[in-house]
Amino acid sequence: MSTPTVPKLRTRKPTGAIPWPKILLEGEEKAGKSFLAASFTGCDRTGQAYWLELGEDTADEYAAVPGADYLLIEHNGTYRDILGQIEAVHAEAKRAASAGEPPVVLVIDSVSLLWRMLVNWTQDRGRRSKTGQKKLRFDPDAEIKPGMNLWNDATERWNRVMYLVRTMPGIVLLLARGKEVQAVDGAGEPIPNTKTWRVEGQKSLAYDATVWVRLLRGDDHAYVVGARSLKFQVPREGKPKAMPNFSVESLVFDLMGCGPHSAPRQAPQLTGDLAQPWITEVEETAEKHGIPGLQKLWKKVGADKTLSRDEVNVIRHAITQQVAALKNPPKIEDPTSDAARLRAAALAEQDEQGEPEPDPFDEAPYAPAA
Repeated sequence: MSTPTVPKLRTRKPTGAIPWPKILLEGEEKAGKSFLAASFTGCDRTGQAYWLELGEDTADEYAAVPGADYLLIEHNGTYRDILGQIEAVHAEAKRAASAGEPPVVLVIDSVSLLWRMLVNWTQDRGRRSKTGQKKLRFDPDAEIKPGMNLWNDATERWNRVMYLVRTMPGIVLLLARGKEVQAVDGAGEPIPNTKTWRVEGQKSLAYDATVWVRLLRGDDHAYVVGARSLKFQVPREGKPKAMPNFSVESLVFDLMGCGPHSAPRQAPQLTGDLAQPWITEVEETAEKHGIPGLQKLWKKVGADKTLSRDEVNVIRHAITQQVAALKNPPKIEDPTSDAARLRAAALAEQDEQGEPEPDPFDEAPYAPAA
């Protein structure tokens, strides 16, 4: 029996470089979050600043804030376009870092409304599901609770945005809404006379930030709730640290000690297999180039020697599904018609099992790579 090959150990010495921070700037309404972010965008120690406005309407006006200097990112309001624009900023930040230029700055105003968009999408999908439609036929006002699989889809979309934020070699300001709310116990029941602070966003938002800053309306101080830094400390007992005369510039360059040396090594993307990046490419190819583009991608997958047989099968199955969807787009009909209601009732009684999709390019979709 042959001895298994042992992988070669790869190591390096840590550089001690301070990464450019991802700053969560949250607080009450009209507390000055957008104003603080805008005033930082013209800092002479940073490069080009970009402002991604999601559900807010201040970016055009706030160009007049003293010190503001940013470009407003245009998008059509869809998740795919928003993600694409963040990817474009990410690519520009990598280019600037490689060229030794000052760091790119990205302001997202606000991530609370990004998550709200994904929540609304999930709730709409729950109402469109077979279970949701069945309940709504009997009670149009029935409460529909989306399944965990739908919430997982929303979380995955959120994570794709946050991955770009975390790995961007530049400074990111995440603006969010925060407020004091009634505390609840483990069963969801209100706790009398007890308040707690809640940041509106996906529950892991604070984990994705290097520094967490809170603003209160009518208070001249900013409060640092938490920070991952060796340069300054936030009390561990949970009480936020008050910061008089706060500015984002002083936080980044003075308190955290960032500077020209802040160019950390890019960590590789964590992925369970090599298929996942290809699945994203399949979706984008279907949208941009249709069936001809998918046919080229099919051959490209087969020629990639780094993919295992199982990974090739997974990717080609995704291509098959996209081709089927392009060849047979869903029919749009009036859901209130009698015929549609009868058809929906009949479908609700049928088993969802169906035949596998045929090979779209006259090749075996589950064949191993050539």
